[in-house]
Amino acid sequence: MATTGYRTINAPVTASIEEQRSVFECRLERVADEAGARGVIETARATHWDARHHCSAWVLGPDGALTRSNDDGEPSGTAGAPMLEVLSHSGFSDVVAVVTRWFGGTLLGTGGLVRAYGDAVRAALADAEPQARELRRRVTLEVGHADAGRIEHDLRASGVVVTDVDYSTLVILHLAVPAGNEQEVSDLVARFTGGTGEAVVGETEWVDLA
Repeated sequence: MATTGYRTINAPVTASIEEQRSVFECRLERVADEAGARGVIETARATHWDARHHCSAWVLGPDGALTRSNDDGEPSGTAGAPMLEVLSHSGFSDVVAVVTRWFGGTLLGTGGLVRAYGDAVRAALADAEPQARELRRRVTLEVGHADAGRIEHDLRASGVVVTDVDYSTLVILHLAVPAGNEQEVSDLVARFTGGTGEAVVGETEWVDLA
Protein backbone atom coordinates (compact mmCIF):
# COMPACT_ATOMS: atom_id res chain seq x y z
CA MET A 1 0.00 0.00 0.00
CA ALA A 2 1.38 3.41 -0.99
CA THR A 3 2.43 5.82 1.72
CA THR A 4 -0.04 8.69 2.17
CA GLY A 5 1.54 10.37 5.21
CA TYR A 6 4.79 10.72 7.08
CA ARG A 7 6.62 12.98 9.55
CA THR A 8 9.55 15.31 9.11
CA ILE A 9 10.86 18.13 11.33
CA ASN A 10 9.44 21.63 11.45
CA ALA A 11 12.69 23.58 11.86
CA PRO A 12 16.46 23.05 12.13
CA VAL A 13 17.83 21.87 15.48
CA THR A 14 21.34 21.99 16.94
CA ALA A 15 22.44 20.04 20.03
CA SER A 16 25.83 19.24 21.54
CA ILE A 17 27.24 16.59 23.86
CA GLU A 18 30.72 16.17 25.33
CA GLU A 19 32.62 12.91 25.73
CA GLN A 20 36.14 12.81 27.21
CA ARG A 21 36.60 16.49 26.24
CA SER A 22 35.60 15.81 22.63
CA VAL A 23 32.60 17.91 21.60
CA PHE A 24 30.00 16.42 19.24
CA GLU A 25 27.59 18.96 17.76
CA CYS A 26 24.63 17.65 15.77
CA ARG A 27 22.85 19.81 13.22
CA LEU A 28 19.49 18.36 12.18
CA GLU A 29 17.72 19.90 9.19
CA ARG A 30 14.78 19.18 6.94
CA VAL A 31 15.73 18.70 3.29
CA ALA A 32 13.86 17.86 0.11
CA ASP A 33 16.52 15.83 -1.70
CA GLU A 34 20.12 14.62 -1.76
CA ALA A 35 21.39 17.95 -3.08
CA GLY A 36 19.83 19.69 -0.09
CA ALA A 37 21.40 17.18 2.31
CA ARG A 38 24.84 17.69 0.79
CA GLY A 39 24.35 21.44 1.06
CA VAL A 40 23.77 21.16 4.82
CA ILE A 41 26.94 19.06 5.15
CA GLU A 42 29.01 21.57 3.17
CA THR A 43 27.66 24.43 5.26
CA ALA A 44 28.78 22.60 8.41
CA ARG A 45 32.26 22.17 6.93
CA ALA A 46 32.50 25.84 6.03
CA THR A 47 31.08 27.06 9.35
CA HIS A 48 33.13 24.73 11.57
CA TRP A 49 36.34 24.66 9.54
CA ASP A 50 38.37 24.07 12.71
CA ALA A 51 36.72 20.69 13.44
CA ARG A 52 38.29 17.38 12.49
CA HIS A 53 35.17 15.46 11.37
CA HIS A 54 31.75 16.25 9.88
CA CYS A 55 29.97 12.89 9.85
CA SER A 56 26.53 12.61 8.31
CA ALA A 57 23.41 10.54 7.73
CA TRP A 58 20.16 11.23 5.96
CA VAL A 59 16.75 9.66 5.38
CA LEU A 60 14.69 10.83 2.41
CA GLY A 61 11.32 10.12 0.82
CA PRO A 62 7.80 9.54 2.15
CA ASP A 63 8.69 5.92 2.92
CA GLY A 64 12.21 6.73 4.14
CA ALA A 65 13.65 4.46 1.46
CA LEU A 66 16.63 6.62 0.48
CA THR A 67 19.36 6.54 3.14
CA ARG A 68 23.03 7.45 3.21
CA SER A 69 25.74 7.80 5.84
CA ASN A 70 29.36 8.91 5.92
CA ASP A 71 32.07 8.41 8.56
CA ASP A 72 34.20 11.32 7.25
CA GLY A 73 37.50 9.90 8.41
CA GLU A 74 36.35 8.21 11.61
CA PRO A 75 36.95 4.43 11.83
CA SER A 76 34.54 2.61 9.52
CA GLY A 77 31.10 2.06 11.03
CA THR A 78 31.68 4.20 14.14
CA ALA A 79 29.93 7.42 13.09
CA GLY A 80 27.66 7.46 10.04
CA ALA A 81 26.14 4.04 10.67
CA PRO A 82 25.07 4.67 14.31
CA MET A 83 23.80 8.12 13.29
CA LEU A 84 21.71 6.57 10.53
CA GLU A 85 20.36 3.89 12.86
CA VAL A 86 19.12 6.53 15.31
CA LEU A 87 17.70 8.67 12.50
CA SER A 88 15.95 5.72 10.84
CA HIS A 89 14.28 4.68 14.10
CA SER A 90 13.09 8.22 14.85
CA GLY A 91 10.12 8.00 12.48
CA PHE A 92 11.24 11.14 10.63
CA SER A 93 12.07 11.40 6.95
CA ASP A 94 13.39 14.16 4.68
CA VAL A 95 16.02 14.91 7.34
CA VAL A 96 19.81 15.11 7.41
CA ALA A 97 21.99 14.94 10.51
CA VAL A 98 25.54 16.29 10.53
CA VAL A 99 27.66 15.68 13.62
CA THR A 100 30.74 17.88 13.83
CA ARG A 101 33.45 16.64 16.20
CA TRP A 102 36.14 18.67 17.89
CA PHE A 103 38.77 16.23 19.19
CA GLY A 104 39.49 16.58 22.90
CA GLY A 105 42.78 14.73 22.99
CA THR A 106 41.52 11.37 24.26
CA LEU A 107 40.84 8.42 21.95
CA LEU A 108 37.35 7.10 22.61
CA GLY A 109 37.64 3.70 20.98
CA THR A 110 35.11 2.08 18.70
CA GLY A 111 32.37 1.71 21.31
CA GLY A 112 32.85 5.24 22.61
CA LEU A 113 32.57 6.73 19.13
CA VAL A 114 29.46 4.72 18.27
CA ARG A 115 27.80 5.84 21.47
CA ALA A 116 28.82 9.49 21.14
CA TYR A 117 27.71 9.93 17.54
CA GLY A 118 24.41 8.20 18.24
CA ASP A 119 23.83 10.23 21.40
CA ALA A 120 24.48 13.49 19.56
CA VAL A 121 21.72 12.70 17.07
CA ARG A 122 19.40 11.61 19.90
CA ALA A 123 20.01 14.94 21.64
CA ALA A 124 19.00 16.87 18.53
CA LEU A 125 15.96 14.67 17.92
CA ALA A 126 14.80 15.28 21.49
CA ASP A 127 14.48 18.99 20.66
CA ALA A 128 12.96 18.54 17.19
CA GLU A 129 9.39 19.64 16.54
CA PRO A 130 7.49 17.11 14.37
CA GLN A 131 5.80 18.21 11.16
CA ALA A 132 3.14 15.92 9.71
CA ARG A 133 2.82 15.69 5.93
CA GLU A 134 0.04 14.10 3.86
CA LEU A 135 -0.49 13.35 0.21
CA ARG A 136 -3.31 15.64 -0.88
CA ARG A 137 -5.19 16.43 -4.08
CA ARG A 138 -4.58 19.94 -5.40
CA VAL A 139 -7.82 21.89 -5.90
CA THR A 140 -8.22 25.50 -7.07
CA LEU A 141 -11.17 27.83 -6.69
CA GLU A 142 -11.67 31.23 -8.30
CA VAL A 143 -13.83 33.76 -6.43
CA GLY A 144 -14.45 37.48 -6.47
CA HIS A 145 -12.46 39.83 -4.25
CA ALA A 146 -15.53 40.84 -2.25
CA ASP A 147 -16.25 37.25 -1.18
CA ALA A 148 -12.71 35.81 -1.00
CA GLY A 149 -12.07 36.48 2.69
CA ARG A 150 -15.38 35.03 3.82
CA ILE A 151 -15.08 31.94 1.62
CA GLU A 152 -11.49 31.29 2.72
CA HIS A 153 -12.55 31.59 6.36
CA ASP A 154 -15.51 29.24 5.87
CA LEU A 155 -13.34 26.64 4.12
CA ARG A 156 -10.67 26.74 6.83
CA ALA A 157 -13.36 26.54 9.53
CA SER A 158 -14.65 23.40 7.80
CA GLY A 159 -11.23 21.76 7.98
CA VAL A 160 -10.12 22.41 4.40
CA VAL A 161 -6.38 23.14 4.05
CA VAL A 162 -5.79 26.37 2.12
CA THR A 163 -2.16 26.32 0.99
CA ASP A 164 -2.00 29.61 -0.88
CA VAL A 165 -4.03 32.57 -2.16
CA ASP A 166 -3.31 34.44 -5.42
CA TYR A 167 -4.76 37.88 -6.05
CA SER A 168 -5.37 38.94 -9.65
CA THR A 169 -8.53 39.88 -11.54
CA LEU A 170 -10.10 37.19 -9.39
CA VAL A 171 -8.83 35.60 -6.19
CA ILE A 172 -7.54 32.04 -6.61
CA LEU A 173 -7.68 29.83 -3.53
CA HIS A 174 -5.37 26.81 -3.58
CA LEU A 175 -6.71 23.91 -1.55
CA ALA A 176 -5.18 20.57 -0.51
CA VAL A 177 -7.82 17.86 -0.21
CA PRO A 178 -7.43 14.26 1.03
CA ALA A 179 -7.88 11.77 -1.79
CA GLY A 180 -11.50 10.64 -1.85
CA ASN A 181 -12.83 13.88 -0.32
CA GLU A 182 -13.05 15.81 -3.58
CA GLN A 183 -16.84 15.62 -3.76
CA GLU A 184 -17.23 16.73 -0.15
CA VAL A 185 -15.11 19.80 -0.84
CA SER A 186 -17.00 20.50 -4.06
CA ASP A 187 -20.23 20.46 -2.04
CA LEU A 188 -18.74 22.89 0.49
CA VAL A 189 -17.62 25.18 -2.32
CA ALA A 190 -21.09 25.12 -3.84
CA ARG A 191 -22.63 25.98 -0.47
CA PHE A 192 -20.21 28.78 0.42
CA THR A 193 -20.37 30.38 -3.04
CA GLY A 194 -24.12 30.02 -3.52
CA GLY A 195 -23.54 27.62 -6.38
CA THR A 196 -21.42 30.04 -8.41
CA GLY A 197 -17.97 28.63 -7.62
CA GLU A 198 -16.38 25.51 -9.08
CA ALA A 199 -13.65 23.46 -7.45
CA VAL A 200 -11.14 22.45 -10.13
CA VAL A 201 -9.38 19.21 -9.17
CA GLY A 202 -5.71 18.83 -10.15
CA GLU A 203 -2.73 16.62 -9.34
CA THR A 204 -1.59 15.26 -5.97
CA GLU A 205 1.13 16.88 -3.85
CA TRP A 206 2.69 16.52 -0.41
CA VAL A 207 1.39 19.13 2.03
CA ASP A 208 2.47 20.21 5.51
CA LEU A 209 -0.43 19.91 7.94
CA ALA A 210 -1.06 22.68 10.43
